[in-house]
Amino acid sequence: GRCRLLSKPSALAQHLVRSLGRSAALRGGRWLWPRWPRLQMLRQLLQPPEPEPAVARELLQLPDTGLVALDWLVGRRGARSGSGGGGPSSVLLLIPNAAGKVTGGLLQLGLRALERGFVPVIFNRRGHNGCPLTTPRLQPFGDPGDLREAVTYLRCRHPTASLLAVSEGSGSGLLLAYLGESGSSSRLAAAACISPIFRGRDWFEAGMPWLYEWPLLLHLKRGLSRYVGSLAEAVDVDRLLGSRSLRELEEALFCRTKSRPTSWEAYWERNEPLRDADEAAVPVLCLCSADDPVRGPPARSLPLELFRSSPYFFLLLTPRGGHCGFPRRGAGRCWGHEAVLEYFRAMAEFLRAEERRKGLPRAR
Repeated sequence: GRCRLLSKPSALAQHLVRSLGRSAALRGGRWLWPRWPRLQMLRQLLQPPEPEPAVARELLQLPDTGLVALDWLVGRRGARSGSGGGGPSSVLLLIPNAAGKVTGGLLQLGLRALERGFVPVIFNRRGHNGCPLTTPRLQPFGDPGDLREAVTYLRCRHPTASLLAVSEGSGSGLLLAYLGESGSSSRLAAAACISPIFRGRDWFEAGMPWLYEWPLLLHLKRGLSRYVGSLAEAVDVDRLLGSRSLRELEEALFCRTKSRPTSWEAYWERNEPLRDADEAAVPVLCLCSADDPVRGPPARSLPLELFRSSPYFFLLLTPRGGHCGFPRRGAGRCWGHEAVLEYFRAMAEFLRAEERRKGLPRAR
C-alpha cells in the first residue's frame, strides 16, 4: 500500500520488504475515519474487544519483594497448532502503555496471536491493572529492571520457546530501554513497537491531546488511590492525586520523592528510551503513522538517523493510522496487528534459513 520501510540495507531488510510486500494486510486497505486520527485514538483506547478474552493471572515476586503480574490469555478462541509463523511454542510478551492501560487493541492483538499458535502473556507493572503494590515503589518510565526479571522467568518456564515482545504506545519506552540496556543478553528473538514514543522527555513536556491524556490520567489516579497508605511514606500523596497532567504525576512519583528527590533532567538521563539504543542486538520493527496525534510530528518525534544507521531497527511508516489505531474496514480489525504478526513470521523464517545456511544447531 502506501507504507514505507526505512532501514539500513541488509539481507534481513530485503527479506522483510519481500515478506511485508506480500502481506494482504498492507495492500492498500480502505481506511476508516482517515481524517480524524483523534477519533481513531479514542476508539482504540476505550472500545473493548469482542469477545472479551479469558485471562489467567500469575504474580511474580521480585528480589525486593515487589510484585508484577503476568496475565496469560486463554479461552474459547484458543491456539490452533501449527497455524502461525512464530510456531506453536512462541511466547509473545505484550507490554501495555506506560499508564498500565490494557486497551482493547492490545487484547485484540493477543487474541489474534492466540489463534495463530502463539502463547500471549501481558506484562503488568507494579501497582498497575490490579497488581498489588507491596513496596512503596513504582516502575519509572524507562527502568527495565522489573521487565528483565519477567523475561528471565519466562525463559525458565519455556526454555525451548522463541520469546518475542510487542509494546503499545508509551509502553514502548520500557521495551526500547530494555533492548538497549540488555544488548545481546536480552533473551528475545525479535521485538515490535506499535506507535512507540521514542523521546520520553520531549513527549511529556510537549503535552498530549486531552482526549488521550485525561483518560490515562484518571486511570492512573484511580489505581494509585488504592495504595495511598503505602505511597504516603515515599511521595506527597496530595500532590500526586492533584496532578493535572501526566508530566505532573510523573514528577510527583519519581522526582519529588521524600527520600531521594531528583531533578527532571537527571530523571530523564536515566530513563530516556533510546539512551543505549546503539547496544541493541535484537531486530525491532517500529510501526508508526505520520498523523499520530500523541507522538507528535514525524520531523521532531521520529529518530530517522537511528533507522538509517542501525541494522536492528526497522521503521514501517504509514501516512494514516492515528495512535495505535491502524483501522481497516471490518469490525474489530486492525491491519497493524496483522503486520506485526507477519513480521514475526518473517523473522522466524529468516532465522531458520540462516541456521540452515551456516549449519548452526538450534539454540537450546
